[in-house]
Amino acid sequence: MNEEADTGGLFAPERVAVIGATEREGSIGAAIIQNLADFTGDVVPVNPSRDTVFGEPCYPDLASVPEPVDLAVVVVPPPIAVDAVREAGEAGVRNVVVITAGFSETGSEGAQREQELRAVAAEYDLNLVGPNSLGVLSTPAGLNATFGPSNALPGSLSFMSQSGAFITAVLDWANDQGIGFKDVVSLGNKAVLDESDFLTHWRDDPETNVILGYLEGVADGRAFIDTARDVTQDTPVVVVKSGRTEAGADAASSHTGTIAGSEAAYEAAFEQAGVVRAENVQELFDYARSLDGLPMPDSDEVGIVTNAGGPGVMATDAVGDSGLSMASFTDDTLSTLEATMPEEANIYNPVDVIGDADIERFETALDTVLADDSVGCAIVISAPTAIVDYEELAAVIAERRLEHDKPVVACLMGGERAEPAADVLGEAGIPNYFDPARAVSSLDALSVQRDVEARSYEAPESFDVDRERAREILTDAADRGARRLGVEAMGLLDAYGLPTPDSELVEAPDAAESAAASIDGDVVMKIVSPDILHKSDIGGVAVGVAQEDVADTYETLMTRARNYQPDASILGVQVQEMVDVDAGTETILGMNRDPQFGPLLLFGLGGIFVEVLEDTSVRIAPVSGREAGEMVDELDSAPLLRGARGRPSADEAAVEEAIQRLSQLVTDFNAILELDVNPLLATEDGVQALDVRLTIDPDQL
Repeated sequence: MNEEADTGGLFAPERVAVIGATEREGSIGAAIIQNLADFTGDVVPVNPSRDTVFGEPCYPDLASVPEPVDLAVVVVPPPIAVDAVREAGEAGVRNVVVITAGFSETGSEGAQREQELRAVAAEYDLNLVGPNSLGVLSTPAGLNATFGPSNALPGSLSFMSQSGAFITAVLDWANDQGIGFKDVVSLGNKAVLDESDFLTHWRDDPETNVILGYLEGVADGRAFIDTARDVTQDTPVVVVKSGRTEAGADAASSHTGTIAGSEAAYEAAFEQAGVVRAENVQELFDYARSLDGLPMPDSDEVGIVTNAGGPGVMATDAVGDSGLSMASFTDDTLSTLEATMPEEANIYNPVDVIGDADIERFETALDTVLADDSVGCAIVISAPTAIVDYEELAAVIAERRLEHDKPVVACLMGGERAEPAADVLGEAGIPNYFDPARAVSSLDALSVQRDVEARSYEAPESFDVDRERAREILTDAADRGARRLGVEAMGLLDAYGLPTPDSELVEAPDAAESAAASIDGDVVMKIVSPDILHKSDIGGVAVGVAQEDVADTYETLMTRARNYQPDASILGVQVQEMVDVDAGTETILGMNRDPQFGPLLLFGLGGIFVEVLEDTSVRIAPVSGREAGEMVDELDSAPLLRGARGRPSADEAAVEEAIQRLSQLVTDFNAILELDVNPLLATEDGVQALDVRLTIDPDQL
């Protein structure tokens, strides 16, 4: 990634050179030259084997071109592609698109070639797209530096894709749908410029209203979150992310060389960055059309006007499945509808104006519904009848939407009959859908984006911690060859301010008795071994041990451990203060280090139920106080923490602080690969970490 990439020259060059230009039919070099026919600037073919290309003078190399070149498009074979990029750098070209494939997507030899390409780009400070790219296009400049079969219509959507084939399919479909674009870029292997660079570019582009993306992975997870969080405050970003399943992730890796991060990490990253996630291509453009043409709703309350009961019910069901809700009309609205609608009509939401409704009745109902202050947005649904002219109805919808300044989407259902009406609606920025559920989801996307723009970024809090003590604990473990740690690492949590019970690691029965004597009441005793992970399963944990039984229990635990795994490394027994778990709610707080995004925090219902109920929430660390609170709020079991069914309410502030402190710990130490605090007991007096397991990488210390 080029941290200070000025990508403007990629989309608005004055002069484009095609290195590898040719007239040979069926070649990429010929296709790109032909696609540049409408370019408003100059096109310069470069090929030492030709004097002319399609009647234009052809130069043997870039050094021979008499005028400065702003953009070089490289289509030569892989073995000489790196040299061609170096030639561009030496000629002072700042922007390069490498169409050529045969790099990291093909294996070790290609990966080495891509590394050389990256080094050349760094040497000459190049903005480089690709390799293995379809190319770039920008409609204002008439720039189509791709080898795709279709150009784009002008518009205000900018689109990046990790798949060139996906771009060709989308452009062909979008042309049929009348959907236009400002810029399109095929990311290819992202050797230099990646998704974050283009997010930054389009954030500052006044002609881009919505940014769309098809991603199989991200190059730098932390940079993506930070960049997208800034961009989405002003410009909506909608992304389809493939590789959701294990098989899909494997396919993505073999296709583009992407190392796919976990699905949970991507979900968390998109949420934290304010990215609207689409599940498929249809949603991608449904969301884009509503975000591009409609105002943000003041509320999530939906009003529905329909002449068909069935589709109205379908829309109502879809609202129930979304983040929206059905508006409850005011008494004034109901009175007006009752006075203006026929007796057979339903005046409650959804408003059914019935099948014999004419344009005037539709207009009256829609005007009344939109005038209701409780209504934040509306859907107009119509099945074809001989009474309603769809084009007239579309004009009425457009007028009412503009007058009330509220988002309205339409379901003028039908085939050819609906096409002219859809054009009228489209000119007013109003999308039309055949399926009511699509209409609802497009409004839901507006609601999500409104909330993204309304929230303010809160920097993570930096707590006063004992970082050096934590480092010593990790270093000592690494020095003795330990990779997996258990309760012997409780001091790590204590160093970062997570409350833990009084405890001591002992190596003899008399030491166990001495440790227990310093603790009031009965104790918990646990075998400590990095080789025995599930200690309860082998009887390696004793709860409620009386003082007089401590020595015998020590011997029993050691015997069980040696019988279970004779070659296990046994560090001793942890003697720990007895905590009444019934006094609170057992939760789990953990982390898994994702290859793309880094530490992925997890919080949820803990104890023995964590793997059964799977009620958890996740975020990428570091997290702010707001994000920690959201992790608690998202749990289905959150009412248990708030005193449901007579349970004592937990100290949520303490829970949220524990999440933030663990976030700081795993952010400070990349050596921690995995960590589980289970259970983290949440009570009305605070929290206590009762057990811990972690895996470390000594090379990261």
